[in-house]
Amino acid sequence: MWEPYRNGFKAHLQLERSLSAASVDAYLGDLDKLTQYLSLHDSKTAPSSVTLEQLQDFLKWAAELGMTPSSQSRMISGIRSFYKYCIAEQVLVKDPTQLIDIPRLKRSLPEVLSFDEIESMIAQIDHSKPDGQRNRAIIETMYSCGLRVSEAVNLSFPWLYLDVGFIRVIGKGNKERLVPIGGEAIKYLRLYLSHTRNTITVAKGNEEVVFLNRRGAKLSRVMIFMIIKDLAKKAGINKNISPHTLRHSFATHLVEGGADLRAVQEMLGHESITTTEIYTHLDREFLRETLIRFHPAYK
Repeated sequence: MWEPYRNGFKAHLQLERSLSAASVDAYLGDLDKLTQYLSLHDSKTAPSSVTLEQLQDFLKWAAELGMTPSSQSRMISGIRSFYKYCIAEQVLVKDPTQLIDIPRLKRSLPEVLSFDEIESMIAQIDHSKPDGQRNRAIIETMYSCGLRVSEAVNLSFPWLYLDVGFIRVIGKGNKERLVPIGGEAIKYLRLYLSHTRNTITVAKGNEEVVFLNRRGAKLSRVMIFMIIKDLAKKAGINKNISPHTLRHSFATHLVEGGADLRAVQEMLGHESITTTEIYTHLDREFLRETLIRFHPAYK
């Protein structure tokens, strides 16, 4: 009953939206949870006959199983995407998800490093070692360009336009964007490429990959996570640090400096401006803390 719709939705996600295998599995998993619930209560319920009441009962069931509000919200988002696909393809005429209330979420602010903390981490790098030059280039590039860790590990030679100060990035959903890269990042990237990387025997299939491990293969995301955690520990930084912290710091420092939010959105590769707006909240926190520290009325 649901299988033809599910197969069509899967093809839509893979071919038209060009989502990764993990993202496709997540969307289909959300849909499967709904069909599992419906099969427990009424095996004859088809996609066209699902009601708002059934969806509300489904959410209550998910909550009783211990699913968090954020997980419920993500699940409903996946089911909504399924129904939007069905409406667009004209295989259904009614969308029962339109009126459903998504659980309200408390928006958590990401951890951010100050510029001094980033400089302190960089100071822990041993530049006399081959991996030191590589690690400096990685940190400088990720912070300068606001890269996701997946974008850093997949960075390729044809995507470097260092003479004009840009790199090409392939982000989520294979979406492409051009991002400016700063002078310091260009400097250390060129040092790494002309010295360290040229001494590595490159493993087959990695000829165009920028950042390599000692065996000449592409770095893993876990490896970059470990590099950054180790540098933070050596610098005495007790925050919960990950590669994404550099991306958050990049965006926050731009907003604090007065950068246009649309420009920040473009550089981060955010599909929606609302995703970028979290950095205005971070900026307000920074302003509030500044008042508390320096304004006499807040003493």
